[in-house]
Order: sequence, then structure tokens, then C-alpha cells
Amino acid sequence: MPVTSREWRLIARPTGEPQPADFELATVTLADPGPGQVLVRNDWLSVDPYMRGRMNDVESYIPPFVLGEPMTGTAVGTVVASSSDAIPVGATVTHFEGWREYALLPAGAVQPVDPNLAPAQAYLGVLGVTGITAYAGLTEVAPVKAGDVVFISGAAGAVGSVAGQIAKQLGAAKVIGSAGGPEKAARLVNEFGYDTAIDYRKGHLYAELAAAAPDGIDVYFDNVGGDHLDAALVSMNRFGRVALCGAISVYNDTELRPGPSHLPLTIGKRINLRGMNVSDHSHLIPEWIGKAAGWLAEGTLRTEETVVDGIEQAPAAFTAMMSGANTGKMLVRLPE
Repeated sequence: MPVTSREWRLIARPTGEPQPADFELATVTLADPGPGQVLVRNDWLSVDPYMRGRMNDVESYIPPFVLGEPMTGTAVGTVVASSSDAIPVGATVTHFEGWREYALLPAGAVQPVDPNLAPAQAYLGVLGVTGITAYAGLTEVAPVKAGDVVFISGAAGAVGSVAGQIAKQLGAAKVIGSAGGPEKAARLVNEFGYDTAIDYRKGHLYAELAAAAPDGIDVYFDNVGGDHLDAALVSMNRFGRVALCGAISVYNDTELRPGPSHLPLTIGKRINLRGMNVSDHSHLIPEWIGKAAGWLAEGTLRTEETVVDGIEQAPAAFTAMMSGANTGKMLVRLPE
């Protein structure tokens, strides 16, 4: 039988922070799957910082959202109808047709996952793009060597909370994290294995990073940009490596900020700053899932989720994540 589904659409390009009026929740009717198609009931939706860039009409590594059309993003769900021998009813799958309750997809557009290996939503976080991003950043983009001092910004977020633990597994001598507020800073040390935590909201980032790393830092994993990147350049040792993963501090800006004041230090220190996109590192997925699943089973990899319930709350979950309201992965849970 045809299924009624609600889906979010972007109806206006945000200026600065996205507002409720920029979005519309529409209701559509989906047909039964045709040959080679599956119908997926979405159970979990991922909201991620890169989505803010897609709300602008600017070319990037991923196309912008089209006004008036369904928004997309990673989701995990259950196949409720199938016309594909490869993807049976009842399978748990991931795909890119999030921001809606149901998705009608070609079978080739979904990826089956094993919910017995980890909870289904883990494939949107630690076993999905989040975990692979952290792993790729610290093994290929800015490789951590035994004995390194590593600094990670946005350390209580989805990527950062995993990245700090990966750095330890790779032999880092000291891992320093930055987060907003005393509660998050405490959790970095008490739950996510960081050696030292900086509460950047105190306003003493440069001094606190210098105090935390008196002998300098060797690797910086950047999720924030802005003053965090600049402070890292000041504290960076010669031949330091920087993984430029994200710059969430500037995503809502309406004007370009000046670049890092201390960028010339990269010359004398021979610092390697490398931008990264997780799509360039898909070959690491089997390796990462194997390692991460083992660490999760051993209890040596801790994960955290911030869960918001209901399709109605997806835009609010996104804006909350952008303002740092989450610890770990921000997820939207949909009822069956």
C-alpha cells in the first residue's frame, strides 16, 4: 500500500543562523517499490555541520540543497517493502535520503549493516562517517606518531570525542582537547580519555594551550577553525601536521573573517596544513569498522549520543548541534 511520509524542505537560504521559517515540513505519498527498489522506514537521522554549507547556493564538494525539494543526509532504517532480491524486507540499511520518515530508493543506493555488531545508530556515528573521519584524519591526513602531542578542537563533538581516543590508540603521548563549558571539559578527561581539557569559553585559549603543551604540539585535528587554528599554529612544533576537517566557528558568518594571524609561522616551522574530505578515504572503511568494533566490544572506545525525538525536531536538532548543545553524535530518532 502507498505510504504517507513527512519530509523537510529548505524553502529559503539562511542568512547567518538558520531560522524555523527557512524550513518546511511537507507530507507526500510514496508508491510501492518498483523493480529493483526498496522502501525504507527511517529510524535514525544524522544532522552534521557540513549541512550548513549546503544551505547556501555555493558550489562545493557536495551540491547545495535545492529550494523546495527534500533535504538529504545520512540515515539508517529498516526495509519495509522490497522488489530487490539483494535487499530483503527487515534488513537494516544506511543511505543518504534522510530528513524524512520514509525513503523509496534503488537497492543500489542502500548499504546493509549488521545491527548485531553495534546498535543501528552507531552506523551514523562511530561506525559511520564520524568515526571514519576521525580515523582518516589521524592516520592519513595528519598521521599521529608514537610520542606525539595531539590537540583536537571540538573535542566533545561527534568526531572529536572519537578522535581523542584514536590518537591514544595510535601512541600519542599526550592528547589535549578543547570544548565549550566546564561540564564538557570534565567529560573529555573523565570519559573520553583526554589527558588535558581546555574550556575555550573562559577566553584564554592561547595561554591555556601553551600551558597544556609546554613543549609544543605535533598534530592538530581542526574541527573549529578561527582562533583555534591560530592558537594551534602558535603552539605547533616544527614539521607539525594539521588536519583541516571543519570550521564550525565560521559556518554561520555572513562575511569572511581575516585568515589566521599567525599563518606565516607555517613557513619557518614547515607545518603541513591539509584539508580533508572523508570521501577521499573510503578505502579505510573495512579497516576502521574492524578496529572500532573490537574496541567497542572491549570497552576501550567510549561513545556518546545526544538524541532528539521526532521528525518535527530535525531543524532544531541541527541548530542546537551548530551551537554546541550536543555531546558526541547528534541524532534524530523516529518512532516506528
